[in-house]
Amino acid sequence: MDLLSTISGSLLEGFFPAGWDLAKIDACVADDPATITKPQPWWHDNFQPIACDSVADFDTFMGHEIALTIKRSRDAGEQLAMILPVGPMGMYRWAVYFLKEWNVGCDHVHGFNMDEWSDADGNTLPPTNTGAFQYAMEQAFYGPLGELTVPEGQRHFATKDVLPTFGEKIGALKSAGAKLSVVFGIGRVCHIAFWEPQFAGEYDSEQNWKAQTHRIGAKLHPLTIEQNAITSFKSRTTLVPAYANTVGPGLFLQADWIIGGADGALARGMMWQGLSLWMTLRHEPSTWIPSTYMPTQAGRLFFLKELAGPLEAECN
Repeated sequence: MDLLSTISGSLLEGFFPAGWDLAKIDACVADDPATITKPQPWWHDNFQPIACDSVADFDTFMGHEIALTIKRSRDAGEQLAMILPVGPMGMYRWAVYFLKEWNVGCDHVHGFNMDEWSDADGNTLPPTNTGAFQYAMEQAFYGPLGELTVPEGQRHFATKDVLPTFGEKIGALKSAGAKLSVVFGIGRVCHIAFWEPQFAGEYDSEQNWKAQTHRIGAKLHPLTIEQNAITSFKSRTTLVPAYANTVGPGLFLQADWIIGGADGALARGMMWQGLSLWMTLRHEPSTWIPSTYMPTQAGRLFFLKELAGPLEAECN
């Protein structure tokens, strides 16, 4: 007896994205956690998942990867566009540490925040609000870098006026020789940024879906709301906006190098991200599961080893 055998007639019938085959999704999870890093036919040859023993290791490794990507671009004399997330966040402390230790300036970096909370019309929280992603980035990354920081004119946030210009700005940078790095987390419903799985139903082809650079006032899936209530709003679902402005696959699938993170473990064996991680790595690319496209690009995905499981019931 499980969800698959009891969903008919329940309150969850019709709740999940229409393109989700729950039996196929469940089959993504292997009994042996060690097999999670086994390459799949659709993975990019230079895609590498990296298991981390602890949150401390995860934050350090991912922060080092961000700092190293910035340093390599500077050493090569290249401009670097970076699409940046708020979640995960612990890696920014270490990115700052390494950049300061190496004395690497970031005046060649152009930061593009991948999303921001909004209302249905795309209006966003003021940057002084502690829940705003702009506030989070200023506090965690741009501010602590001090004199080495990204110039203010090269920091771009996902407001309804600025987000629609991301595609043109990143395109111009790449045309002039810049590289694009996409830093990301994986949502409970396998979104990248706030590009939700149900959006797939609005497009008549994968090509059309892939061409979308952004969305203003994106309607969020209920599981996304609850994920953020748990991870960012200390369980207060009532504080979580129901909409967000977000970049789309037309931007996050154009990376020269990706830096992903999955750290969704809680405590006492509880977690929210194990299934999402297995889906990302084992389900073939599907517009209904946006994160499945990330392994098709070059780069690294850092994840907490405990998320691999075994994903078996354990009463807490």
